[in-house]
Amino acid sequence: MASPAFCSCCWRSPPVVKELIPPQPAPPAPPFEWTRLHILGAVLLGFWILAGIALVAWLVGAWDPDKVATYGPKLVSGLGVTLTLVSISISLGALLSVPIAFGRMSKNRLLSSFAYGYVYFFRGTPLIAQLFLIYYGFGSFRDQLDALGLWVFFRDAWNCALLAFTLNTAAYQAEILRGAIESVPRGQHEGAAALGLTPFQTFHRVVLPQAMIVALRPYGNEIILMIKGSAIVAIVTVFDLFGETRRAYSRTFDFQIYIWAAVFYLVIVETLRNIWAKLEQRLTRHLKR
Repeated sequence: MASPAFCSCCWRSPPVVKELIPPQPAPPAPPFEWTRLHILGAVLLGFWILAGIALVAWLVGAWDPDKVATYGPKLVSGLGVTLTLVSISISLGALLSVPIAFGRMSKNRLLSSFAYGYVYFFRGTPLIAQLFLIYYGFGSFRDQLDALGLWVFFRDAWNCALLAFTLNTAAYQAEILRGAIESVPRGQHEGAAALGLTPFQTFHRVVLPQAMIVALRPYGNEIILMIKGSAIVAIVTVFDLFGETRRAYSRTFDFQIYIWAAVFYLVIVETLRNIWAKLEQRLTRHLKR
């Protein structure tokens, strides 16, 4: 069947717009209304501002140069003990977490069960209980440990705290590492195999860099938690920052020493948080457009 002939007299061009609609102003913002929650929030904010001002004024008025000269260096020394303890335990825990993480991912039921039991125990029990088990528990076997030559290590409270912190953070870091590795898509492994990379090269050059980006923030949180949790070592006679604070308070009965200790911890955590944010920003700069 032949198509109908085109008739130019039946075609009409669309109308031409000669005038544009003038730009309209933005709609006005809705008027602010003071609800009960807004009033409550303003009251609480004002209360905390006044409390902060009162605290600063009290600290200025209670400032004692003699106490600062006497106990200030000891607090700084305790701060060094805290940073040293946390740094070494985090580093040793990172080394220990690698075989534990691979054990958790292993298809061998014996290895995976052992790794799971380790992680389950140290993540499921309080850190202070683990510290007491090592410090007081091993102390009950002094003769046996002395016969093995291990009492030299376990008689020192600092060593016991280091061991407890290392074992505890290794469990958390193992789970962080395992979750980060398993978050890498399977296609990355297949692509590396297609390029002829060995399993070690695949893990080192493809999987691990991507996993570290995922694990970076949880690692930072773990370090911060370890810094704040390190205060419990003062209970077992390790004179870290909190231990020196307790000793200074027992001699002066001036509770502002605890406020200054809290300021020290706050400065450490905030400094570490900013460093971690810069590090994360640099490592993920290729992901931002």
